[in-house]
Amino acid sequence: MSNPFLKQVFNKDKTFRPKRKFEPGTQRFELHKRAQASLNAGLDLKLAVQLPTGEELNDWVAVHVVDFFNRINLIYGTISDGCTEQSCPIMSGGPKYEYRWQDEHKFRKPTALSAPRYMDLLMDWIEVQINNEDIFPTSVGTPFPKNFLQVVRKILSRLFRVFVHVYIHHFDRIAQMGSEAHVNTCYKHFYYFVKEFGLIDTKELEPLSIPSPQKKSCPHHPSPPSLPSP
Repeated sequence: MSNPFLKQVFNKDKTFRPKRKFEPGTQRFELHKRAQASLNAGLDLKLAVQLPTGEELNDWVAVHVVDFFNRINLIYGTISDGCTEQSCPIMSGGPKYEYRWQDEHKFRKPTALSAPRYMDLLMDWIEVQINNEDIFPTSVGTPFPKNFLQVVRKILSRLFRVFVHVYIHHFDRIAQMGSEAHVNTCYKHFYYFVKEFGLIDTKELEPLSIPSPQKKSCPHHPSPPSLPSP
């Protein structure tokens, strides 16, 4: 992020949701710093995601889920002005993949929504999860719930859909801002992490592992470079 232009693009005013931060002095804060130090040192992403010796899996996963939420939230914030009800009336990843929203409150059945509406509900929903002390406890010694990894899998599979939509429908905007490297690194970090711990089914990762017909039929829009594939 040394590029001044990128600093201007990826600024706090563009964040789609406020960042969730770890409290200094806590174990999670130390793990967060450790993970960031590995990334900043240019460590191989496949190695950077591995569970450090002596650390608890749930703590390591919790730190990364919050970090991925913050980063993906930031990436979507940079292109959200071009993701509108008119441009993206359906939350999708090209013509083959459509994502419908379902929750425990208003949308009890899978419902087709515009991409911006879907993103709004998604970020709200994830915020509720990661701010819930019963799911993401912040006090040392407080145990994680038994269904923690189940909740995490749902969060990460839905966050992956943000990557799919951004890459397939808004990569031209990412390219215009010169931020492909930032987004690609974030995606690869996410990909290697979920693969390392089996947090997303391989089938769900397919939208970014095959050429999209939309990209083929739209030669004026640049395509994402080669990404990790299942």
